[in-house]
Amino acid sequence: MGNSLKAIVAFVPSNKCQKYLLEDLEEMPVDKMVDLSGRQMRRLPVHICSFRELVKLYLSDNNLHHLPPELEQLQNLQILALDFNNFKALPLVVCTLKQLCILYLGNNKLCSLPLELRLLQNLKTLWIESNCLQYLPEVVCELSLLKTLHAGSNALRTLPPQLQCLQELRTIWLSGNLLSEFPPVLLDMPFLEVIDVDRNSIRFFPSLAHLPGLKLVIYDHNPCRNAPKVAKGVRRVGRWSEETPEPRKRSGAVIEITLDEKPLLPPATKIEPE
Repeated sequence: MGNSLKAIVAFVPSNKCQKYLLEDLEEMPVDKMVDLSGRQMRRLPVHICSFRELVKLYLSDNNLHHLPPELEQLQNLQILALDFNNFKALPLVVCTLKQLCILYLGNNKLCSLPLELRLLQNLKTLWIESNCLQYLPEVVCELSLLKTLHAGSNALRTLPPQLQCLQELRTIWLSGNLLSEFPPVLLDMPFLEVIDVDRNSIRFFPSLAHLPGLKLVIYDHNPCRNAPKVAKGVRRVGRWSEETPEPRKRSGAVIEITLDEKPLLPPATKIEPE
């Protein structure tokens, strides 16, 4: 059915209309995944919350701004995609889903995150890009297993020093913010592998050569006067990245700069938990 009709049907609370919206999805799929992306929904059909063994729920690209309390029944959920919706605040019911590993919140209207987010101690990947965040909520620094943080396209001017407590963090994407200097806290995070500060207002880069885990730094589209110094084997993307490079020759042989797992720009497709 067309998107306009879907939007109307989704707004009607009757069981018949919700069944129509779900296209006869009466039983939980064998793969334990439900994808209701792009259906112009204004409310989540409560029937979905009866699928208690559900592992993946994709609600991207709708018109959602709240979620029903019944969502708490999905205690096996590991992936929840709420990106490209109209959330001005994260529904607290999300913070009751303690098995979540991946949470997509990008492209909403979030100005903050609730303290209850700290309850998601299994979270490994958090996408909060393209929101209205003027600061990185300190509660993010309490997600001890977090490995990947996507916080680009907000209005961040700095990062909290508590971020260095995230010793499992390997990748941080900060492209398209309002950083006027390279965040000092990142200099104290030797375990970082990928740092992206593309499209900010950074005028000077400190040396990153002391970060032993670093594999890739993206610093393009900044009004910088220098390229960040990096250790041998670290890939740089930005102005002057090929000037004064790390040593590439040893005993006359050319050493290729490669990555064990070559990181790219933030993937457009959703990723699975490890």
